[in-house]
Amino acid sequence: MPPSNATSRFSDRVENYVRYRPGYPLAVMEALKSECGLSPSHIVADIASGTGIWTRMLLENGNTVFGVEPNAEMREAGERLSAAFPNFTSVGGAAEATTLPGQSVDFVTAAQAAHWFDRKRARGEFLRILKPEGWLVLLWNERITDSTKFLRDYEQLLLTYGTDYEEVRHERTTAAVNEFFDPSPFRARVFEMRQEFDYAGVEGRLLSSSYAPGPGHPQHAAMLRELRRIFELSSAEGRVAFEYKTRLYFGHLF
Repeated sequence: MPPSNATSRFSDRVENYVRYRPGYPLAVMEALKSECGLSPSHIVADIASGTGIWTRMLLENGNTVFGVEPNAEMREAGERLSAAFPNFTSVGGAAEATTLPGQSVDFVTAAQAAHWFDRKRARGEFLRILKPEGWLVLLWNERITDSTKFLRDYEQLLLTYGTDYEEVRHERTTAAVNEFFDPSPFRARVFEMRQEFDYAGVEGRLLSSSYAPGPGHPQHAAMLRELRRIFELSSAEGRVAFEYKTRLYFGHLF
């Protein structure tokens, strides 16, 4: 995908992204502490930090974090929501050109984002900015598509109405993890997570996705009618659940 498209495609999704995108299980942070020795003294470059969902978990851990984000709208939201943390610095940069000094960070992280990067160029940039023995950490929330009737119907809705859903599905993009680490070894961990929503939340969650037709698109109204229909079929006490596997990958780069 052209980098300009990958950067701009979330510009009109910011508020829904802030309100409805899932966070990450605390078990992810505990794994990084126990397996990578992550401590509050470590400096982190969070690449494609967006609105700061993962960034703020690092900030709450006490880390100094450079949030590197190429999209102005997403970056401004991240700045607003992370303003209370003096250990946060917002950087207008990209995975392939962070603008950070060489050997300046202990960890490079990318949450829900690495599939958008030019993998060869990004890997070279990560090697440049990491200190010797520094860690690369990649993580994604992978939405489960078939464990309930609602999730099966929701998946079909995306296949029917999504503008380029099949091209950017995470079960395909996470398969490229090897390209970031190779020939370096890496470790993988998987955690479970879920969100529960009323209808407004489900609609906001859908519209936070870059492949969901937005207002003004000819498929937008039909998509929302179908969303309402499948919600009414499956909701219990006015709510439905999204289930995820949070996939964590970490290792040194050589």
